[in-house]
Amino acid sequence: MNSPEQPLPTFDEVLLCTPQTSAEQVGLFLRRCLIPCPRGDKIYTMLYADELSYDVSCRAEELFQRLQCYNSSYRLIILCNCERENSYLPSAFSHWKVHMIPQRPRAEMQQYLQHHFRVAQPSSSAAAVFKEHMCVGIVSSKRAGMGK
Repeated sequence: MNSPEQPLPTFDEVLLCTPQTSAEQVGLFLRRCLIPCPRGDKIYTMLYADELSYDVSCRAEELFQRLQCYNSSYRLIILCNCERENSYLPSAFSHWKVHMIPQRPRAEMQQYLQHHFRVAQPSSSAAAVFKEHMCVGIVSSKRAGMGK
C-alpha cells in the first residue's frame, strides 16, 4: 500500500497452499523465487503454508536450504494461520517469524483494493454484477449452508 500505483502480485508470485498442494508445485514456486534471473524485484508469497502436508513441507524446506545460496536478495513471505504455527513449515522458518498487525485503517485498505480490482472499462464481463464494476467479490454469511 506504500505504492498505490504498483500492481498487485501476479499468478507466478503467489502460491495458495492447500493440503492437496504438491511438492512439485511448491518446488516450481521456490525456484522462481530463489533462482536469480532478470525479472525485477518481485515479492513471492506463500499463503496458508501451514496447510501443506508434512511430506511436502519437508521437501520444501530441503529445497529452500539448497537454493537460497544462489540468491541472497530473494523476497519471500510465508503467511500462516496463527492457530497452526506449530505445523512443520512455520516451525522450520520460526526464527524469521514476524507477527503482523495491519498498520492501515480498514477503509484505506478497501480503497486500495478497489483501485486495483476495478474493471477499467464497463464491458460485458462478470464484473458488471459486482458493486462498482469490481472484478472480485466476497459473499459471506454468519450461517452455514445458505446457498453461496
